[in-house]
This record gives sequence, structure tokens and C-alpha cells, in this order.
Amino acid sequence: MPKVVDHHERRTLIADALLRVAARDGLEAVSLRHVATEAGVTSGMVQHYFRTKDEMMQFALGVVRERNEARITAAVTRLGPTPAPRDFLQAVLAGLLPLDDASRADGLVALAFLAYAAVRPEAGASLRQDAPQMVAYIADQIRTAQAAGAARTGVDSESAATGLLAVTEGLGMYLLTAQTTPEKALKTLDAHLAFVFSAS
Repeated sequence: MPKVVDHHERRTLIADALLRVAARDGLEAVSLRHVATEAGVTSGMVQHYFRTKDEMMQFALGVVRERNEARITAAVTRLGPTPAPRDFLQAVLAGLLPLDDASRADGLVALAFLAYAAVRPEAGASLRQDAPQMVAYIADQIRTAQAAGAARTGVDSESAATGLLAVTEGLGMYLLTAQTTPEKALKTLDAHLAFVFSAS
């Protein structure tokens, strides 16, 4: 009986190898050959699943997204069934920060991809969709809190959401480049949340 091949599993195996190479050696070291060696497979197998480096990068970024979503889901679940909007957003935004070794490795890949996409606009198409969706999501949480009297009513929700996301991404950069500590990053994020989620 022929062996059943799990194609998603193989693609993920290759993507994980790409993440390790990028986190350890930098994105410039990523190539079909290097990724194949890291994954313990042939270059031909890598090319079977990914025709180009761009395709590999897009899939690897998807793996990073899935891991972030899993971390955020776990953090939100710990809050219980009906968390306050501020607590909910704190869990979501903190879940995006590279606070431990696993999330730091993913963050290094995401940072490398940002630099890669900056000079290859076609590679960054998915990123240009992510930010507006995230801003809209955060803004909705702020509006919910405003309606309940738990956030500043004079604050434009979309501007506040854009600011919170920008602060989170900036803190992520600071963490990845050792310019701050996880404790200070969380304290800074909480300070910005406290400003938005104030009744005054």
C-alpha cells in the first residue's frame, strides 16, 4: 500500500527549517539549498513545495502568524469568558511581543521579513492587509469600552488603535535588539493602555 504523504506537514517542516536558518544566520542566509540542509531533505523536495524564496518566506510568515495566534488565544482564554476590553487588548498586544525564546525566534523572522518586503513590495502584500485589519479590530474594542464608560470618549478610536499597534510593534523591535527588557516593555504597553482606557 502506498505511503500517504502529509503535504502540509512537509511544508511546515521546511518552513520551520527556514525559520531556524533566518533566526540563527539572518535572512540573507536563506536559500533553497540551506533550508533543505537544515530540514534534512533534498533541494528537490524543497523546490517541489516552494518554487521560489518568496513562496518559502510567505509560508514561513504564515507559520509565525499561526504561532502568534495560538499564544494570543491561550492568553485570552486564561482571562475567562467575558474579559474587560482593556484586559482583552492587553492579552492580545502582549501576545505579539517577543517575550521569551520561542516568540523571539518568531519575531526575528518577522523582522527579517519586514526588511525583505521593504525592497520587494510584492512580497509584502499580506503585511499591508494585516495592519488595517488589526487596527480595525483594536478600534472596535476601544469603541466597546467607550460605550460602557470604560475608555476616554474624546479619543478617536482608530487613532488610538493605530497608536497602540505602533507602540506594540516598536516595543517588539526594542526587545529584538535588546534595547529594553520584557518587564519594561509590558510596563510601557500598560501605560499606553491606561491612557486610552480611562473614563476621564
